[in-house]
Amino acid sequence: MAAQEAERVKVYGIGNPLIDVLAHASEQDIAVLELEKGTMTLIDSERGNHILKHIGDREKQYSCGGSAPNTMITLAALGIETALAGMVGSDDLGDIYIKRLQDKQVLSDLEVVPGGDTGSCIVLVTPDYERTMSTRLGVCQEFSPEHVKHDRIAAADYFYFTGYMWDTDSQKEAIKAAITTARKKGVKVAFDVADPFCVERHRDDFHDLIENYVDLLLANREEACLLLGFDDPEKASARLAEKNVIAAVKNCADGSCITDTNDKTCLIDAFTVEAVDSTGAGDNYAAGFLYGLINGYSIADSGRLASYIAAQVVRQTGAQFDEDTLKTIREDIKKERWR
Repeated sequence: MAAQEAERVKVYGIGNPLIDVLAHASEQDIAVLELEKGTMTLIDSERGNHILKHIGDREKQYSCGGSAPNTMITLAALGIETALAGMVGSDDLGDIYIKRLQDKQVLSDLEVVPGGDTGSCIVLVTPDYERTMSTRLGVCQEFSPEHVKHDRIAAADYFYFTGYMWDTDSQKEAIKAAITTARKKGVKVAFDVADPFCVERHRDDFHDLIENYVDLLLANREEACLLLGFDDPEKASARLAEKNVIAAVKNCADGSCITDTNDKTCLIDAFTVEAVDSTGAGDNYAAGFLYGLINGYSIADSGRLASYIAAQVVRQTGAQFDEDTLKTIREDIKKERWR
């Protein structure tokens, strides 16, 4: 059955819906817990309980998260119709996740696994604002090709996913099936590499994706270096764009470099703000960039807006904006204060 027009979305994302548990931590905490600072590590339930026990009764924030979900939520807040597919459990956290996703105007294509545990992500933020993530995927790992809603993807403008989806075979095969539909129907494919460890685990697969299936690629400086073997963001964006993709390489406080399919490279300055927490900066950069492209902005303006959105999220704790901040962002976009 074809997707109904009322349910058509501009960006269709498949990702890992995770409940975020965010807390502040010291450098010593990271060392004692034997975590790799600034990265995402997959853990099991026992390891997760150990980390939560260590941080004890410190103040924690809970939110509806996950990398691709963060991007879909911000896009929806900016007025872009989005949907999210993935797996949650039939537990309280799953119920909360679906409700919050719907409250944020994202169409839920989430599958509920009876008796399953909803995934979670423990985010520890050190005084230098780096975030170290420990992720228990739970039932996220069970998303597989039979759960892909091909009609919905076929009706979208963009299909979006991240490198995290390559960490289990079932998820990887689901993304491959979704990409096949997207390419067949002329839907653009946007891929955010998402994490340096993902590159280390799946470098060859990622090169194949970029070479043959992706229209828009997003990576940070470290990820691009691991993909290509050299540390030069401007050169990296140009090299990646040779694969016939728009390539955006993020370089933290030094901005970003974007090269289009005509080999034109734009250097985008970062916005100077007082950073509090870098959680979700890349996810929101992706949202800003997609917003620009969907609204017909140039590559340079899309990158500038992406940099603006990312700058706003690092000024706060957590990966999602409160309503007051969103009102300011919408007004700034409307009046082009981000230029």
